[in-house]
Amino acid sequence: MAVPEGLSKIFKYVDSNKSRFIDTLREAVAIKSVSAWPDQRGEVKKQMEWAKVRLEALGATCTLHDVGQETLPNGSKIPLPPVLMGQLGNDPKKKTVCVYGHLDVQPALKEDGWDTEPFVLTEKDGKLYGRGSSDDKGPVIGWMHAVEAFQKTGKEVPVNIKFVFEGMEESGSLGLEDLLKAQKDKFLAGTDYVCISDNYWLGKKKPCITYGLRGICYFFIEVECCAKDLHSGVFGGTVHEGMADLIYLMNTLVDNKGKILIPGLMEQVAPVTPEEEKLYQNIDFDVEDYCKDLGHDRLVHHNDKMNTLMARWRNPSLSLHGIEGAFSETGAKTVIPRKVTGKFSIRIVPNQTPESVTKVTIDHLNKMWEKRGSPNKMKEVTGKNVMLLPMGACDDGAHSQNEKIDIRNYIEGTKLLAAYLHQLAEV
Repeated sequence: MAVPEGLSKIFKYVDSNKSRFIDTLREAVAIKSVSAWPDQRGEVKKQMEWAKVRLEALGATCTLHDVGQETLPNGSKIPLPPVLMGQLGNDPKKKTVCVYGHLDVQPALKEDGWDTEPFVLTEKDGKLYGRGSSDDKGPVIGWMHAVEAFQKTGKEVPVNIKFVFEGMEESGSLGLEDLLKAQKDKFLAGTDYVCISDNYWLGKKKPCITYGLRGICYFFIEVECCAKDLHSGVFGGTVHEGMADLIYLMNTLVDNKGKILIPGLMEQVAPVTPEEEKLYQNIDFDVEDYCKDLGHDRLVHHNDKMNTLMARWRNPSLSLHGIEGAFSETGAKTVIPRKVTGKFSIRIVPNQTPESVTKVTIDHLNKMWEKRGSPNKMKEVTGKNVMLLPMGACDDGAHSQNEKIDIRNYIEGTKLLAAYLHQLAEV
């Protein structure tokens, strides 16, 4: 494919700086910016400051915005990591694009099943393994390198850029919405386009553009059975154990084929039309390869491409994520936990609203709890023109063990971001 006019020097610069760009990603991956680990909150802040220094080196004017505190399950409070807002260029004759990304990552431990240390970027067979390499540190750094390529080749950055980088995306983007609303007519004023590179190709070879995402409703179910943890050898069989109640409730949400068991939840989902079914026929997607990448023996919809894609895209899904308060370390511990919290989420689709999904879910849980007849305490709490331009491939394993980004995607993706900025100026 011919290189667009005016971009050949930029692409050559990216290629010639591949090793240094990989080293930059290595620096970022080494920072354990896990937003779900309260004891690592300082690392998340360090990561935001790291990004600020690099944006300022490009000439951007940057501010780290305080977005308040987070209340932990035990009632204590810790500061939320700041949101980084930076502006590069303020030429009224140019278009302005707002670039969003996040620098926090999912939890990762070697003992979880990683083949390499998750916070040490490791190159193997043309792939870069490390937590955050694909989600979302690699793409965020790609934006920085794209801007650098314009500057170092003597070319003017063709658009004004407003950067919004956060450190809580993997934990619900706490504090971001209020900040964006407050900055709507200030920092964000004059924005013509928004671009997000926190998504993935459908396959491994063919780039794609994401034009829609399912929404999410996140739920916590808390069950409390007693005032303190108990020894099962002494108290087992005499108390209504909260863990058993919680597992009972979570087992009423979804069956072993992925069918959501909450009455009324599917009523607002738009029915599939024949025209829609035809759209799936020519999509480049290999179900067997998808299944192999997952390391799974059999998918819910077997080798049915259309139903598998619909399950990923156009139908709601319910996933159970974990139990907090339960013993989860290695070895044996005969404790009856005094309080446990189950976590699950529902991915919602067009025609569904968070309000309607929340209502039917809470109604269902309350009904099942009444049926359970437990004396324990149960409460539930609901957590809460854009271009999505992917850099990573379908098998990057963003929230899994051995997360990686292909060097090809990292370098060619950086070129793509530069080309996107170039094309915006031509629109």
